[in-house]
Amino acid sequence: MKLSWELLLEAYRLGYFPMGESRNRPDIVWIKPDMRGVFPLDGFHVPRSLAKTVRQEPFRITLDQRFAEVMRACSGGGPERPDTWINDEIIAAYTDLHERGFAHSVEAWDGEELVGGLYGVSIGSAFFGESMFSRRTDASKVALCHLVGRMKMAGYRLLDTQFQNAHLKRFGCVEVTASRYALMLSEALNHHASLEAFGGQIAGSSILQSITQTS
Repeated sequence: MKLSWELLLEAYRLGYFPMGESRNRPDIVWIKPDMRGVFPLDGFHVPRSLAKTVRQEPFRITLDQRFAEVMRACSGGGPERPDTWINDEIIAAYTDLHERGFAHSVEAWDGEELVGGLYGVSIGSAFFGESMFSRRTDASKVALCHLVGRMKMAGYRLLDTQFQNAHLKRFGCVEVTASRYALMLSEALNHHASLEAFGGQIAGSSILQSITQTS
């Protein structure tokens, strides 16, 4: 079955997401973890050193300016990322989803060079984080902070990370059971939120203030 934007939306609404077998193979597998990684938006933790970096604003942060380029950077193929699960079919389907307003990228720039970023899918008030990349120290981490700050400004309720790992755990990522995730997902899908109004330049201090505010 061809991976289409319609199929992607339906899968995310049911708690599934696709992964390629490898960067250079067309095979797609559908994943629905027994334990799901999520960021509680009111419990996102910014380490002190990273908070200092966010305030200093070493990178220009944009939204949806280079979606396909961010995906290609996340897919690897270079010395720093020789292989990932993001194959050509996934890139094409998510780019199609982006063009319909359901997938977004956050970019970190050093001058005119794209040096970090992330992308994911937005449905209702849920954001499903997919992947990130970094070519400068802390570039992807700053992009993540800007995503969370903007999500809270926009009224999102769920930030799905798919899996928990040691890196994400440092920022407050927790694991929830599949049944708990289903309840969180249902609630988030029943409310609307949009990042579109928060795509302009926002000061790092404002991002940190948004992150630390509780709902």
